[in-house]
Amino acid sequence: MSSKLHITYVVEPDPAALAMHAALHLVELAEEAVAARGRVRIAVSGGSTPKATFALLADPAHPFLSRMPWSALELFFVDERTVPPDHPDSNYRMTKETLLDKVSMRPDQIHRMKGELEPEVAAAQYEFELRRAFRLEGAEAPRFDIVTLGMGDDGHTASLFPHTAAIDEMGRLVVANQVPQKDTWRITLTWPVINHAREVFFLIGGADKADRLKEVLLGPKDVERLPSQLIWPASGILTLILDKAAAAQLPPPGSDGKGHLERSR
Repeated sequence: MSSKLHITYVVEPDPAALAMHAALHLVELAEEAVAARGRVRIAVSGGSTPKATFALLADPAHPFLSRMPWSALELFFVDERTVPPDHPDSNYRMTKETLLDKVSMRPDQIHRMKGELEPEVAAAQYEFELRRAFRLEGAEAPRFDIVTLGMGDDGHTASLFPHTAAIDEMGRLVVANQVPQKDTWRITLTWPVINHAREVFFLIGGADKADRLKEVLLGPKDVERLPSQLIWPASGILTLILDKAAAAQLPPPGSDGKGHLERSR
């Protein structure tokens, strides 16, 4: 794991432009993965920004639909709510309705977390699914080609919420995480698994995220309060695609259109 984290962020004027940039970024990374390894394994998060991005990927009016290597793609989930797959709060349902129902993918290419099961059972089953899909042995971790993340206005990412047990989990791949502040349980990939991916990027939009994002990127390390600070990819490179409102408290991008920050452990 790199001792330095190089953070690059792109600032788009509004949520629509953010989603467009995110769709292009996903397609380009997927094309690179397939060219290098013959397939692409992506773990996605829920939320309004991914929903807009998925809608663009599935829209015949845009080139993303024809460019994305659907037949070589395996789709996984970063986290899930403890609800059935047809529930309005289900990350899987959102992804299915926005994307999966509109593109050509076989059922065996889609690996959903089973939020309708008891949380610990669902987490154990998904860990088994990862071990099977990636053919893992012993303490090996899956290496996703791409992981997409969001960030809540409380500083959480995936379902790693402030002051919850999953923050301290380093041995398992998937855990059931009790979230008292939302009076519920979530199923989530653990942060070491996320950090092991080849490419990790955040999609963050909205003025309600601006102050917290500044704390996460520029403030002192406090992962119990700001779990998004746990995201420190093994590559030493972290990318953020932001809208103007979310980026309001960050240094403005340079002449290359990108902002650059660096953190040390």
